[in-house]
Amino acid sequence: MAYRKQLTRLKAPYLKRILLDRERVTDWEKYPWNLPLFRGHAFELEFTTPITIIVGENGTGKSTLLEAIGALAGYDEAGGGKGYRPVDHSGAIDKSGAALANTFRGHWLPKVTAGWFFRAESFYSVARYLDQAALEDPFKPPPPDFLSWSHGEGFIRFFEERCRRQGIYILDEPESALSPTRRIELLKMLRRMDQSGTAQVIMATHSPLLMACPGAQLFRISRFGLEPADFRDTDHFRMLRDFSNDPRSFMEEALGETRDDRQ
Repeated sequence: MAYRKQLTRLKAPYLKRILLDRERVTDWEKYPWNLPLFRGHAFELEFTTPITIIVGENGTGKSTLLEAIGALAGYDEAGGGKGYRPVDHSGAIDKSGAALANTFRGHWLPKVTAGWFFRAESFYSVARYLDQAALEDPFKPPPPDFLSWSHGEGFIRFFEERCRRQGIYILDEPESALSPTRRIELLKMLRRMDQSGTAQVIMATHSPLLMACPGAQLFRISRFGLEPADFRDTDHFRMLRDFSNDPRSFMEEALGETRDDRQ
């Protein structure tokens, strides 16, 4: 696929900073504003590198934060490209990401919002949307047919096709369907995007491999809020390291078993 003309000669990151506007919040006891992420009624995140990685346990607000950033950039909460509406949200109960975006202020230089919002959980809906849109337009090339590949192969093929252009790319747990080998392929792709200087990536992940992306800025969400971290200091890396060093002892401790229990 050919590269499109550059939107600006300035290098990524384009989204420089997001902050929570306290005056726009009406109920601090309501989700997601009651998360530790916003403790003290203050939140600010500065992007200083092309690739920013956010880690944390389930329920800490990673996906909601990415949804809000996606909404600031003009993307649908289900993911996709600009103008895509692959999912009907009219009956949705959880709209916390869009609500959070309404209380955020974003600072851009310049405001480059072309790109993609990738969500693993809605990948199939988006892929079907792309195929159907291509079939309905006789002037478009044949459908990409991402779903004819295995889950992991479809993910990688999707990334390779969609992440070549200048823009901002929001990736929510892209490793979910990828084997370790495929995660290395994605890591190489992220490295190329970083070196190109034309792509900004904001990614939430549980994968220590992706957390270790060279040159990336890593933030960890904990009970204390959002803080810079080294991937070696994350629970994800420590758990993987402890398992690799002594699998048997790790499993015994993790499962709460002793040798006497198994006899």
